[in-house]
Amino acid sequence: MPSLSRRHTLAALSAAALAMGSFATATPSAAEDLVKASVRLKWLPQAQFAGFYVGVAKGYYKAEGIDLTINPGGPNILGENLVATGADTFAQSGGTDSVFAARDKGLPIVCIGVAHQITPFIFVARKDGPVKTIQDFKGKTVTTWFTGANHVLNGMLAKEGIKADEVKIQPQQVSVTPFVDGTVDVVTATYYNELYTIQSRMPKDSLKTFVAEDYGITFPRDTLIVSETTAKEKPELVKAFLRASLKGWKDAFADPKGAVDTVMAVAPTLDRAQQEFMLDEVKHLMTAGKAAQNGLFWIDPDAVKAAHDFLLKYGVISKPLDLAAAYDASFIESMPVAERMP
Repeated sequence: MPSLSRRHTLAALSAAALAMGSFATATPSAAEDLVKASVRLKWLPQAQFAGFYVGVAKGYYKAEGIDLTINPGGPNILGENLVATGADTFAQSGGTDSVFAARDKGLPIVCIGVAHQITPFIFVARKDGPVKTIQDFKGKTVTTWFTGANHVLNGMLAKEGIKADEVKIQPQQVSVTPFVDGTVDVVTATYYNELYTIQSRMPKDSLKTFVAEDYGITFPRDTLIVSETTAKEKPELVKAFLRASLKGWKDAFADPKGAVDTVMAVAPTLDRAQQEFMLDEVKHLMTAGKAAQNGLFWIDPDAVKAAHDFLLKYGVISKPLDLAAAYDASFIESMPVAERMP
């Protein structure tokens, strides 16, 4: 029987629905019985989000009682803002860095899972160009995403004694052509997307990279977030979303070609080879670190605290944050380990 929790009876769900005004009291097989919800991606449709698309295509969300809409993101779309205002139910947002920044500003959002366990992007310059060390960022044009990567960049600069206003930091758009053409000195590149594109257009040995881990810090990213209200008043919805998402991601990793087919049905102009490469890289990011033992979307409290302390030390966030309020691992921890493991 499709349900919001295999550990709850339909009667219990009906009672919860009456109490919370959210879940339908009948079997969620009919469209009118499904709870409408949305997840905002941090970027345009691509294999980075394959598990969600697979989950929708295979009916996993509907089986959990959710009529899920996947809303694409973009260069300057902040999932934290959209979730905080109720425009979206869930979001796969920038990362721990953007969650810290949102909480620092008082936005009532909560992280319920972390997809990428290690920093998924680097900063790239030309080996034969003017940028040899991070000190050379001064006065240069650097593009990055203002959805969280900018906070990582600012922290790295601050650690080296460089003020953000000493660097020409500009919002990065979809294309890496400005970097390839030489109009940008340093570009931000994920391992699974932009770096792939850059290396297909420039010799690999012509690039100089700057990696957060080389500066003593890891930033877990692609954070799953909800509003404080949703987490408090609709915990079964949150659990149902996570269960369906876990199933979708496990299937995506088990059948990567099929997962890419599903993504490309949504965005047919994508390059298949790049999408297959992307999904493989994303699997590495999602199963790294503590996720190897604890499963997908694990929230590593030590990594979260280290990232928080780094950004606080270098003035990227203005005050210490209540990490227990900002990161609620109880939802993902309620899933059996076997269900979390890919």
